[in-house]
Amino acid sequence: MNRRSFLAAWAGSIAAFLMREARAQTSAVSANGRLNHACIGVGGMGGVDLSNIKSHERTRIVAICDVDKDRLTKVAAEMSGVRAYTDWRELLAAEGDKIDSVNIAVPDHMHTIIAMSAMRAGKHVYCQKPLCHEMAECRLLRDTAGQKGVVTQLGIQHSAGLGDRMAVRLLADNAIGTVEHVYLFSNREGVSRIEVTRPPQADPIPGSLDWDLWLGTAPYRPYADKIYHPRIWRIWQDFGSAWIGDIGCHLHSPVWKGIGLTTPISVRAEVQESWRDTPARFNDTWPQGAHITWIYSGSEKTGGKPLTVEWFDGMDKIASANLLPPPEIRALAKEAGLEKLPLEGSVVAGSEGWLLLQPSVAPRLILREKSSARPPMPKLEPAPNHYHEFLDACLNHAKSSADFSSVAPMVEAVLLGNVAERVPDTLLNWDGPSMRITNVPSANKFLRRTYRKGWDLPGLG
Repeated sequence: MNRRSFLAAWAGSIAAFLMREARAQTSAVSANGRLNHACIGVGGMGGVDLSNIKSHERTRIVAICDVDKDRLTKVAAEMSGVRAYTDWRELLAAEGDKIDSVNIAVPDHMHTIIAMSAMRAGKHVYCQKPLCHEMAECRLLRDTAGQKGVVTQLGIQHSAGLGDRMAVRLLADNAIGTVEHVYLFSNREGVSRIEVTRPPQADPIPGSLDWDLWLGTAPYRPYADKIYHPRIWRIWQDFGSAWIGDIGCHLHSPVWKGIGLTTPISVRAEVQESWRDTPARFNDTWPQGAHITWIYSGSEKTGGKPLTVEWFDGMDKIASANLLPPPEIRALAKEAGLEKLPLEGSVVAGSEGWLLLQPSVAPRLILREKSSARPPMPKLEPAPNHYHEFLDACLNHAKSSADFSSVAPMVEAVLLGNVAERVPDTLLNWDGPSMRITNVPSANKFLRRTYRKGWDLPGLG
């Protein structure tokens, strides 16, 4: 079957797909006790994923996939015997029971359809953050993983490090007393934070790139050179999830676990004014700076009082002070022995002190009463590499530390921040169980997207 025939068969075989889904069971690990793995997306972060997965002694990468043939050819040349595909659908169809697991490192808008297809085929799935592009997709992936009995892991690699794990333990042990406020911040520059508008003209599509396949579920748009693939896709609403989608899951993770957060009851966003007031950018890209505030119901950790969690992702070159952490939080850095507040991290304020957290760095504890006895720092056993933990869980049919069932509510909260950015300066009341915004019905349209014709899948859209 040639490629055109294959794609036509894919589009017209929904009934057959559902039959296969009903029969699919979790793949058995290869008879020799090794995991046969396929990498979907091998450039950028996909290269990092591949390198870590390749280093696991009981895992063998047998297939790779990328829509960019130049990337694919380069990686294939370095891996003897690996089978290479440009279309992930062809990979899943051709590999069948030859593979046990996959990892997904592609633009956000393609995460769900690939992860869903892999899980329905009984494959274990490691997916890069933020897991989904639309809020409506989160529970679908969570529920499918549970129904199929597959092992899953979200790509929040810092969560396996001693720093994050110590932070979780300190919060769980009430090291700073009653939790009163959380500040999350990522104020560094990045390639996906530039100011950009859609170019008026189309550029020739490189011969190495399958542009239609790259677009996938997203609305069609002409190719433009150096503006989408390979690095600047995250700034576009159709493809990425803004800076918070990139970094937010990392910073939320230890706080979410340690405090035991569930689902927010409201959210509000302030955004960069120049983005808000430029329609061509406001309707197509994400802001270069935002201040998002979630309110959570009170719990035992908060003494029964509602908890405010704030996110700041402004940069120094964006003058709005409200997009940067407040002065009292920046002042804590000196008390923690630092010259200034890190560009990325979080501060958890409690009745007895503060925790200053950075990814992969030991927590810094600052007590309100300097004479108070400092609680001992927790002693933890070394944890495996985040990727290796996933692979070990696949081999042992165990649960990973960032499986979809546990991270989906956190991802929903992060993506709710995206929704708030698109309705700035407006309080949105959130009904988590019903998954709807109750006071601004027009904002609910941002919870899901219409999938491009030929790219829908049962349960999506």
